[in-house]
Amino acid sequence: MARSILSGGAIWRVLTGVNLCLLVLFPVSWFAPLMRAGLLPLFGLSEISVVSGIVSLWEDAPLLSVLVAVFALAAPMVKTVALTLVHLSRAPARILPVTALLGKLAMADIFLIAIYITLSKGIGVGRVETAWGLWLFTGCIVVSLAVSILTASVVARARA
Repeated sequence: MARSILSGGAIWRVLTGVNLCLLVLFPVSWFAPLMRAGLLPLFGLSEISVVSGIVSLWEDAPLLSVLVAVFALAAPMVKTVALTLVHLSRAPARILPVTALLGKLAMADIFLIAIYITLSKGIGVGRVETAWGLWLFTGCIVVSLAVSILTASVVARARA
């Protein structure tokens, strides 16, 4: 009974649509510039994306690079795919606690990026500017969090 209530609801369809959009927007946000950084204001600023940051980290700290890839790439994408499968009735709603854990892991990378920007600005030698990709990436994470919260709420109401 709960499955038929979920699959026919307008809120459910909206959540499914938003989640499908995230499947496209997450990869775009990985290649979009998160920040521009440079040593001196006179020289051009280099753009840094999630992917370029992971590649850069790989050269100096492969283990850290893998951890960041898990937080920034794998966790949000696996969560989004899992939620999409629930929305399309291809996976049971009982996997929602796992998606909540994946959402927490995905938020860790936003926190790390914020720390890096704050630290680099505090050094005072170079210049760091946030770019549109940081807003896109953060927005994807926050929207994904909202989708998972609303999905859990709809499932709980359908079960009641």
